[in-house]
Amino acid sequence: MSLVPAHNLEREIEIKKSRFIARAVPVADREQAMAAVAQARRDHPTARHHCWAYLLGKPESASAAMSDDGEPSGTAGKPILNVIQHKRIGDVIVVVIRYFGGIKLGAGGLVRAYAGATEAVLADLPLVEHQPRISMQLALDFAQEQAVRHWASAHEASVGAVDYGQRVGLWLTLPETAASELTAFAKRTASRSSPADKGLLPGGPLHYS
Repeated sequence: MSLVPAHNLEREIEIKKSRFIARAVPVADREQAMAAVAQARRDHPTARHHCWAYLLGKPESASAAMSDDGEPSGTAGKPILNVIQHKRIGDVIVVVIRYFGGIKLGAGGLVRAYAGATEAVLADLPLVEHQPRISMQLALDFAQEQAVRHWASAHEASVGAVDYGQRVGLWLTLPETAASELTAFAKRTASRSSPADKGLLPGGPLHYS
């Protein structure tokens, strides 16, 4: 379970006549993150800098990237990322757009400004709990299909592709925390099926989605 943004949010701070506009956007992958940066550039084409950092996945095992976009190395992207990591928010990019006000802030001032802008937007950002889901390919008896569909509806699982051959091949996507319940259900189903049947059998890869 991790916290992710519920929707986009933007906040602005001003330091020595420079405007820092921080935009937080929920993203699922690098492609979406780069699209958010491109959108910020389109929305603010005359800004001096569009600095950013993102964190994908769970905060403790996330994929991260950042950019100073022309600011001195380590004064923009890293402070943005540090705040995101401290807040333990996943699947988010923060783009901080700077309109230069004519007064140089120095390295320390820039670090504080970009961190402060990020703090401002993340402090107000609505968050929701993200429940990781897994997908399993199942092989089952025809008599088991309805029981599986009933189980799925009761456990926030969804039935995907179904293949009818000698047995029923079925894709099921479910909350990660329900995997052990599915295993127990498979054993109970098998005990009510024919003795030779082992119930629900993983017929494909188990993966996160």
